[in-house]
Amino acid sequence: MFEKLEAYLEEISHFLSGREEREEILSEIKGHILEKAEQELSEVTETSLDKVIAAYGPARRVAEKYLDGHSIIAPAFKRHLFRYTSFLFAVHFLITAVAVIFTKSFLVFPFLLVPRMGVFDALFYLPTAFLYDLGLVTLILYFITRSKKEIKLPWPRFAVDLDEVKRPHRLIFSVLGLGAMLAGTGLTLYLYVRYHSIFFLNLDFPEPRLLFTPETGKWFSLAVIATFAVGAIALCVKFFTSSPWVDVIKNGICVIIVGMLFRLPLDNAFAFSPSARARLSIKYTLMVTLFFISIGFVVDFIKSLVLSGRKKLAKPWGG
Repeated sequence: MFEKLEAYLEEISHFLSGREEREEILSEIKGHILEKAEQELSEVTETSLDKVIAAYGPARRVAEKYLDGHSIIAPAFKRHLFRYTSFLFAVHFLITAVAVIFTKSFLVFPFLLVPRMGVFDALFYLPTAFLYDLGLVTLILYFITRSKKEIKLPWPRFAVDLDEVKRPHRLIFSVLGLGAMLAGTGLTLYLYVRYHSIFFLNLDFPEPRLLFTPETGKWFSLAVIATFAVGAIALCVKFFTSSPWVDVIKNGICVIIVGMLFRLPLDNAFAFSPSARARLSIKYTLMVTLFFISIGFVVDFIKSLVLSGRKKLAKPWGG
């Protein structure tokens, strides 16, 4: 028994699917290698096999040659992948929102578990929920493809088809967006350096009244400055690359930044003394505003993640 050959075949088998087909392919590869070693090097030894295996190529590339044309998901179902995922995630999102608002947990065994959570936790739960939904739909379509049965899947028409969305002229909007982001970054940074906050109760410059206490104002101000700066950097990078991962990283950072603000205590966050009713009203208005901003970033993050991974996740192995 030749250990290097067996190890090579074992590595190739990791990239192959289907027991009967896998054994047939491995047997064919083994025969080719042994035959080549005997013909070119006159004898079959560990040394000769090592040379033949090196010339044969990396295990993954060898496996890809045999997988050419074999799809994990049938081509007819590729568009269903994200159409169904978007529908399933919309349901997941709705249940998550209900769980946050009413502080309840939901269980649909074995497919869905939405635990009781706060807004901050929900921000990090939703991207994970999307990946779960994508994996679940992928698994179902994989089994349908493997069954080789004629199955007609329904086509929901209420989900957004990203292929049909017309995109505006990128250069013009990128330049305008970059200008706005740089202006926002510069203005907020100037206000913060001078007043240690960018949130004011009035605009009686040069001595405006601050809206928040110094500690709370610092974190809210830095969050806004960081968001503007991240947006400006992302737009700059887009002038050199069209990779959708730029948006994935940008939106992911923004989700984290806004999410951190939900950790700040707001009961004694204000630098003035409103009535109890007014304080409660301002507090909930601020929380609702943060909630909708965070939802916008989460939606953008997931959309950019879909755009970046759509073709790679749906294409066949070796493609």
